[in-house]
Parts: sequence; structure tokens; C-alpha cells
Amino acid sequence: MTTHVKRAFKYRFHPTDAQAAELSRTFGCVRKVYNLALQVRTTAWYQRQERVNYNATSAMLTAWKKTGELAYLTEVSSVPLQQCLRHLQGAFTSFFEGRAKYPRFKSRKKSRKSAEYTSSAFRYRDGQLTLAKMREPLNIVWSRPLPEGALPSTVTVSQDAAGRWFVSLLCDDTITPAPATTAAVGIDAGLTSLATLSTGEKITNPRHERRDRTRLAKAQRELSRKAKGSANQAKARRQVAKVHARITDRRRDHLHKLTTRLVRENQTVVIEDLPVRNLVKNHTLARAISDASWSRMRTMLEYKCAWYGRDLVVVDRWFPSSKLCGACGTIRAKLPLNVRKWTCQCGMTHDRDVNAANNILAAGLAVSACGDGVRPQRESSRTGQSSMKQETQRATAGIPRL
Repeated sequence: MTTHVKRAFKYRFHPTDAQAAELSRTFGCVRKVYNLALQVRTTAWYQRQERVNYNATSAMLTAWKKTGELAYLTEVSSVPLQQCLRHLQGAFTSFFEGRAKYPRFKSRKKSRKSAEYTSSAFRYRDGQLTLAKMREPLNIVWSRPLPEGALPSTVTVSQDAAGRWFVSLLCDDTITPAPATTAAVGIDAGLTSLATLSTGEKITNPRHERRDRTRLAKAQRELSRKAKGSANQAKARRQVAKVHARITDRRRDHLHKLTTRLVRENQTVVIEDLPVRNLVKNHTLARAISDASWSRMRTMLEYKCAWYGRDLVVVDRWFPSSKLCGACGTIRAKLPLNVRKWTCQCGMTHDRDVNAANNILAAGLAVSACGDGVRPQRESSRTGQSSMKQETQRATAGIPRL
């Protein structure tokens, strides 16, 4: 059974001088309208306890264009300006529902430069994309084809801090589920090994940021020496951004290849619910944890499993996967991070990461089989064993060791 999804296809493109100037003006106008609308909504709420919605800010935009001070807003396409007001409405909705912080003002130097065009503001014909207010189509590097017969519903143009131009086309796509399999895998995320599988395989952590740390430090030193606001500072800032972009691109490419392979080879994928936001508060490990990018790996696994008909099981973060003996079910009281191998009282010697991956898999299969939780509880007075130990023994009973 095929899956119908909205999928974004992102490409590099190289604008002409006129196109670059037009897009730069559009980015500036989008930022200006967003900040004006945010200021109006903030003032209305804190001074009069009034909520200003999208329709009100849209009417304000029309009035702003008629003033002499903001008449330049008419020089760019009106669609990206309307879309930024919709994005602001979405930001406030997320804030009031408790899913995000209060919207922040856009900065000329630090905020992402982007503009969104709907179907009324662009033309896509014969593989060529032409935006509103432009005479020539964009020179896009078509690194992969769009789905056959697909027509973009939304086009987003952006420029990153390194000066690279991107266009993202949102299209309807049909994804065929991967062939069914009975294989299952437990994944223990780490720093020495990016991921340890229940099969015993260890995926080496590429440490992309560490490999480019010398280059990054040199570029940052050069930036610190430049005069504030000078053209040389802008050039140096772009060099720093290029190093960061290189690190990000390589990390994303590696994670895409790894997650795609795991989803294709396994019907069930079991991972831990790692509290990354809390873990990065450890200043000793924060840089390494950020470089590993566990959150992005989980996100990729989530949507790829949904696309290809796989099952993703997330084990509770309090499950003692490393300290639990996979042979007898005994939970070790303490297990410092520097201990990579340990021997249980039953005589079984464990590799810390492989044992954790096996325990994660067993717990995940128990969850998918009976819907039971895997959060540790206090000791049971009836049996004298912790309910976690009992549950793990039940979960691992009859399951062959991997």
C-alpha cells in the first residue's frame, strides 16, 4: 500500500545579479513586515490584552504599503509578505498551546533569509521555475528529479550564512513501502560509537566537528580581528559559516545513509528516548553530544519508518539498558561511563554498548507485543524482585540472544 505525502525537494541554484538583488530586497521586506506585525501584536497584548490575528495584520500590511515610509514594500511580490504573516500566526499558535517560546524579532545578520511563494507567485513549466517579479527562470542545479508529473504547490527560496542559494519545492509524492521483513534491531546511541546495534555491529562516530575544529578555530580567530561593521568582517563571517556548513552537510549525509539502511533492513527499530536537552547541560560532553546529533537521527528514523511501513518503538528514558544484565536480569547499582565492559554476578561478561542494545531490543519487542511500559518501579514486596527485573525476564523469555 503506497503512502501519499507532502515532500520537499531542495536544490542549489545560482541567481543572476538582478535575481540576487530582487531576492535580497524580498528578504528584507519579509523581515520588516514580520517585525512590524510582531511589534503590533506584542503591544496589543501587553497594553490592552488584545489578540491580533492574521486577518488584522493582513489589513495592516495593505495600509503600510500606502504610507510614504513603507512604500518600498510594493516593489516586491506581495505573496512572501502575506506568507510571513501566516508564519507569525503559526508561531503565536504554537506559543499559546505551550509548544514553543514567544516569537522573536528577526535580525538582519543572524536570522535565516527566506521567502515563501505560493502557486500564484511562480511558474513551473518544462523543468524551469520562474518567480514573480523576475523575467528569467532560476538556474537550478537539478541534483535529483522531481516525482513524475508532480507540480510544486509551494516554493521557498533561501540563502544560508555561507552565501549559498537554495530553492525548496513542496510536492505531492507517492512512496512505496519497503519489502516486509522479520528483522528487528535495537540501537544504543553513544559517543565512542555513534550507534551500537543489537547485532553487535558498532557504527563509528565520524566526529565531523572535531575533524574540522582546527579550521573552524582559525576562521573564528580571523573574524575576531576584524573591525565591527566592516566589509572584511562580513567576509570573515562568511568563511566561518562555510566551515559550519561543511560540518553540517557531512553530518546530515552520514545520518541519512545510516538511517535509510537501518529502516530498509529491519521491520522493527527500537531506540531510547534520550533527553538530549538535559544531557547537553553537561559542559564536559555538550560539544560531543551536539556533534553526534542524536535528535536528528531520531527524527530521520521517525519519518522514514512512517514512509516505508516500519515500526519505530521508543523505550522510556529511565530504562536501565546499560546496567541491566541481559542473561539473568540483575540490575547493577552503579556503572560509570569509563567502564566499557563489566561482569555480572552470574558470571556473564558484557560489552556495555552491545548489552544495552540487546536490552533495548528486548524491551521494545515487549512494548510492541503487549503494550507494557518499561519504566523501572520500586521493589515488589510480593516477589522481592524489582518489577523491572521481572518485566525484563518476561520480555526476554523465548527471545534468542542476538
